[in-house]
Amino acid sequence: MAALRALAASRLAATPALAPLPTGGSAPSPRAALHASAPRPGARVALVLSGCGVYDGTELHEASSILVHLSRGGAEVQIYAPDVPQMHVVNHAKGQPSEGETRNVLVESARIARGKIADLAQLSAANHDAAIFPGGFGVAKNLLCCIAPVLAAKVLRGVEVTVGHEQEEGGKWPHAGTAEVIKALGAKHRVTEVTEAHVDAKNKVVTTAAFMCDAGLHHIHDGLGAMVRKVLELAGP
Repeated sequence: MAALRALAASRLAATPALAPLPTGGSAPSPRAALHASAPRPGARVALVLSGCGVYDGTELHEASSILVHLSRGGAEVQIYAPDVPQMHVVNHAKGQPSEGETRNVLVESARIARGKIADLAQLSAANHDAAIFPGGFGVAKNLLCCIAPVLAAKVLRGVEVTVGHEQEEGGKWPHAGTAEVIKALGAKHRVTEVTEAHVDAKNKVVTTAAFMCDAGLHHIHDGLGAMVRKVLELAGP
């Protein structure tokens, strides 16, 4: 399953962030309401998606939960995805690839973004305070690695990340072996519970286990919330 990784750094990644809510009497559009519910500008966050659906794109529950927590935290969010074909298309009802079918990562990610999305090629480090990468097999197939903390482990030698526990513990942590992969890449793995997030203050990287744990959705939601709060703290003034 997917994990989730957030990278927070001063002025990291993006195109222009979404405009604040209009001050006039008219109600905001549904798209504006999704991404800009705070009355004052907050941290500028890029959310990088990899499609729509856990087996060939972004894990929907992770992306949705992150957007909820970012909205609650007053962040200005811009969503990105690469304008490239998916590696393949998976029939989620059968868990099998759909032969002969093709889909575009940006077009599919726009389903989650409700149409308000930009090409990942436009992402500029000058315009954002943080970037968040939800998990899902699309990260492996369309970006890099499904288990999103491995993104940080590959890029930042010695970085501290978490994918939860290091033992399967009877199936509760079915992907615990990923911790050894992280260590083999020269990174440091930190054990956390699914409701927690780990902060590497030196590298400004925040990670949480998310669906690396076979846990209730509300526990995963709480872990994502902990991660978003830490990201906004790092991205703040």
